[in-house]
Amino acid sequence: MTDHILPPGDEERGALKTEFRFSHVTTGRYLPTPGKMPGWPFADIGAWKMDAKGTADDWLRELSDWRREHLIRIGYDDANYRRPELLWSQRNFVHVQMMVEDRYFYDAQKGEYTVDRYLDDLEARFGGVDSVLIWYVYPNIGVDDRNQTDLAHDLPGGLAGLKGAVDAFHKRGVKVFLPTKPWDNGTRPQGQRDWHAIAEIIKAVGADGINGDTYNGVPRAFFDACDELGCPVVLQPESTISSEEQLIWNVQSWGKKVPDSPIPTVAKWKWLEPRHMINYENRWGRDRTADLQYIFFNGVGYNAWENIWGIWNQFTPRDAETLRRIAALYRQFPSLVVSMDWRPYAPTLQAGVFASRFPGEGQVLWTLVNRAESTIEGEQLAVEHVEGTRYFDAWNGVELAPRIVGGQAILSFALEPRGYGAVLAARGEVSGLNDYLARAAGWAKTPLQSLSPEWHSLKQRLVEIPSTAPQAAAPAGMTSIPAIDDFDFVVGGIEVEGFNWDGVDVQYPWESSPRRGHRRRLAIPAFYIDTHPVTNAQFKQFVDATGYTPRDAHNFLRHWVGGKPAEGWSDKPVTWVSLEDARAYAQWAGKRLPREWEWQYAAQGSDGRLYPWGNTWDAQAVPAPDRGRTMRAPADIGAHPRGASPFGVQDLVGNVWQWTDEYEDEHTRAAILRGGSSYQAQTSHWYFPQAYRNDQHGKYLLMAPAKDRSGTIGFRCVVDASE
Repeated sequence: MTDHILPPGDEERGALKTEFRFSHVTTGRYLPTPGKMPGWPFADIGAWKMDAKGTADDWLRELSDWRREHLIRIGYDDANYRRPELLWSQRNFVHVQMMVEDRYFYDAQKGEYTVDRYLDDLEARFGGVDSVLIWYVYPNIGVDDRNQTDLAHDLPGGLAGLKGAVDAFHKRGVKVFLPTKPWDNGTRPQGQRDWHAIAEIIKAVGADGINGDTYNGVPRAFFDACDELGCPVVLQPESTISSEEQLIWNVQSWGKKVPDSPIPTVAKWKWLEPRHMINYENRWGRDRTADLQYIFFNGVGYNAWENIWGIWNQFTPRDAETLRRIAALYRQFPSLVVSMDWRPYAPTLQAGVFASRFPGEGQVLWTLVNRAESTIEGEQLAVEHVEGTRYFDAWNGVELAPRIVGGQAILSFALEPRGYGAVLAARGEVSGLNDYLARAAGWAKTPLQSLSPEWHSLKQRLVEIPSTAPQAAAPAGMTSIPAIDDFDFVVGGIEVEGFNWDGVDVQYPWESSPRRGHRRRLAIPAFYIDTHPVTNAQFKQFVDATGYTPRDAHNFLRHWVGGKPAEGWSDKPVTWVSLEDARAYAQWAGKRLPREWEWQYAAQGSDGRLYPWGNTWDAQAVPAPDRGRTMRAPADIGAHPRGASPFGVQDLVGNVWQWTDEYEDEHTRAAILRGGSSYQAQTSHWYFPQAYRNDQHGKYLLMAPAKDRSGTIGFRCVVDASE
C-alpha cells in the first residue's frame, strides 16, 4: 500500500474504465491512473511509450469527480484547516525527527541544552527547519520499566528543562512535536490513557504537535484531550493515514515509499485536501533525488531526518543544497504551495519534464522536475498570457522574456539532469520577490550536478580508559585473567534497525567505519576483574568515604531508601548509576571499567563459547526472566554459580547489564552494554533487545546521567596486572 496516485500514461495498455481504475481507492492508499494498470511501475519496460500529457486532462477530470464524491462519503469538514491555531501546519515544509542524544542539541559536559547550535548547523547545511520532533524514547525504552511518559520526565531538568528547550525552538520560529506510541504496553503502567498523559506533557512544556509513532492516523482522542486542556495541537501520524475520515483532524502526516518512476506520482492526501501538509520521510535514503523531486512536484514538505537512533545518515552536499532551494521557494510563496486549485501534470513542452501548477490571487507558480538524465534546454512551458503579467525563473532567480504567440506566453529556460525548475507568473508587486530572486541567482551559480552525491558514514572514536596502577596479585574480590596473544574477539550489535549498512553499531579502533559485525584477533594483557558486579553495599562505602554527589543527581540510586540500600538489597548489584558514576567509583577504588574485549575474554575464555558456562543455554545459570510490567529486584550476587565463566567470573549474564566502553562521533555518544538483564519487556519488538550471548552487545545511547541511569544497568571493575 502507498499514499500516491500513480501517474497517467501507458497508452499501449489502452484506457481502463473509471470504475475499475478507482475501485480500490477506498481500501488502499494507491490511486491508479489513466490508462495505467494497477501494479505499475514495478517494471520499466516500455515506459518510454507512456503518454501522460495525452491522458492527463481526462484523468484529472475523473479524479476530481472521485474527490468530490469521496469527501461527501467521509462527511468532510475543513474546519481544522481553517482554525487559526493550526494554520502553521500549512507552512511546515521542512520537519526533522531529532534525537535528544544528539550532541548538537545537548552538551553533556556543560549540562545544558544547546538549541541554537543545533539549529545553526541545519541552517548552514540545508537552510533550516520549520519544526522538530523531539524524540526521547526509542531505542532505549525497555532497557528497564520506565514508560514513554517517564522518559520525558527523566530528561535533564525534567519537564522544566524540556520546556526551556521548547521555548528556545520557539524563539527561532520552530514548532515542536512530541511523540506518542501505542505499542508501549510492556513497561510500567501510566495509570491514565495515552492521550491524557501526552496532553499533560504538551501543556506543561508548550509543545505544538503530537507525532503518532506507528499510527496510521492519530486517533481523535489525542486531539480532543489537548483541546480540553486549552492547548490545540497539530497531529502528525508517522505512517500514512489509513482511513480518509482521519484527514479531518490529522491536518498533517508523514509520507513514505515513493516509487522512482519515469512519471512522478501524486500524493493522495494532498489531492484530497491541498492544505494537508505531508512531510515525506525516507530515513535510510542515501540518494534523495527521487524524494526531493516528489515533494517538489506535489508541493509537500520533507522530513530531513539524519540522526536515526544514533546512526548518522547525513544529507549529501547535493541533496542538502537541493532541499535548501526547495524550502526557500516554498517559504517565499507559502500560500501558493497549498493552493486549493493545485493541478498536477500541468502541460509542458518537453519529454521527461513534468510540472504542477499552483494558482493564487494575481500569481501562479509552476514547479517542474526533469526526470531525464540529461540537461533539457529551450522552451518548457506555454501558458495563458494576460497583459501586464511578468514571468520569473524562480529557480535561477532571473526574469524571463516570453515569446507571446496566440495569447500564450512561451517560456524558455534550462533544467539540469534530474533537476528542478520553477516559474512565477505575477501581476503587480510581489512582496520580497527581489530579495528572493537575488538569493536564488546566487545559488544558481553552483549547479546541483557540480555538488557531490557521495555518502559517507560518520567516523567514531573509542573513549580512552586510563590504565590503573599495575598489581602483582589479584585484589580481594577479583579474579585473575591471564594474558592471551590470540583472542578471537567476535561480536555483533543487536540494534533493532539499521540492517547491515555502514554506520550501524560502533567503530573499533582497527576499523575504518562503524558496522554491525566485528571480528579481530587480539593480544590481551593480563588483568584482574571483579568476580561479581559491584554491590549496593560496596557503592555505599564509596559514597560514605567520598561524599560523592553527582552534578546531575536525578535518578541517582533511586532504589535506595534514606540514603542507603533498602533492606535486603546490600548484596544485589548496584544499579541506577550512570557511566560517570561508575567511573567515579572505579577511580576511588583504584580500578577502571573493563574494555569490552576484556569483559568478553573473562566471560568466554579462549574456546569461543556462546555463554560463560558453555554453548547451550542453561536457565539455571541465570535469574528467571522478569516479564512483568514493573521490574523486580536483581538477584543477589553469587546466587547462580552455574553461570560462572571458565575463569570463575560470575553474574556475567542475565542479571544486570554492565557498563564497558564508550564511543562517540560528532553527533552521538553511546555505551557498550554487556551481559543483558533479567528484565524482558513484553508486547513489542521495539523494546531494547537483550544480548545474552558472548558474541552480542547492546548499544545504549547516552544523553545525560539523569536519563542514562537505569534500574537494569550495573558494572564491574578491572585492575591491570603487572608483567
